[in-house]
Amino acid sequence: MRKLGLIAGGGALPIELAAHCERAGRPFSVMRVRGFADPSLEQYPGAEVGIAEFGKAFKALKDEGCEAVCFAGVVDRPDFSALIPDFRGVKVLPGLIKAAREGDDALLRRVLTEFEKEGFIVEGAHEVRGEMTLPAGPLGRYAPREQHGADIDRALTVARAIGGLDVGQGAVVCDGLVLAVEAQEGTDAMLRRVADLPQAVRGCPEAPKGVLAKAPKPIQETKVDLPTIGVATIQRAARAGLAGVVGEAGRLLIVDRDQVIACADDLGLFVYGVEPR
Repeated sequence: MRKLGLIAGGGALPIELAAHCERAGRPFSVMRVRGFADPSLEQYPGAEVGIAEFGKAFKALKDEGCEAVCFAGVVDRPDFSALIPDFRGVKVLPGLIKAAREGDDALLRRVLTEFEKEGFIVEGAHEVRGEMTLPAGPLGRYAPREQHGADIDRALTVARAIGGLDVGQGAVVCDGLVLAVEAQEGTDAMLRRVADLPQAVRGCPEAPKGVLAKAPKPIQETKVDLPTIGVATIQRAARAGLAGVVGEAGRLLIVDRDQVIACADDLGLFVYGVEPR
């Protein structure tokens, strides 16, 4: 079994993956990205590294005997002018800046390439823990009704379209009207915007309608940055008056799966997986 180096950003995903590896008996170390990783990850072997400290990260991973790496968690696009790189980072940074001008996906692919050049095998979070992805059909007690079909189709179409432009991964549609698309602000902020819209164009908790759809960018490397939902996503979707959340089966990560199911069931929302195109 390959020892895993978990490159941990913010949020709950790295915490869940670390706990899974511990339960499964898989050897691992955690490289905590400074300023983003949750303090609870300090309990595991590893090191803290800055965004531009590629040399330090590579050395720490090799010293720990890691053969594979998994990127998980939120890391905001940096202000490149404010970064303090180490010697290896100085060599890597110009390529990252050039890639960043082409979009987030190009930037992520360039980061992965640097780790692969060092001999590390890159594993996606869904490969580390396969049961994290959304299955086909309903997840939990509720399923979409016939009246939700058109909104589901349109929301997925819009999400895939903006993904093709490397804009974002999510869209909200209600009664055929596109209420919001996701950009740099992320899903939670997008849902807060929807909740602030007039109820004339959206549902409400007492009469929910409309859906949030999340889909991976067609151009993106699925080993990193797959769309993700968690309990907060379900809660904010309910506050926005939505009837449910949909995604592509096998291509949407669910953090804290049991809690997501319980939350959706309690709030009366459906979480539904459609077969990828």
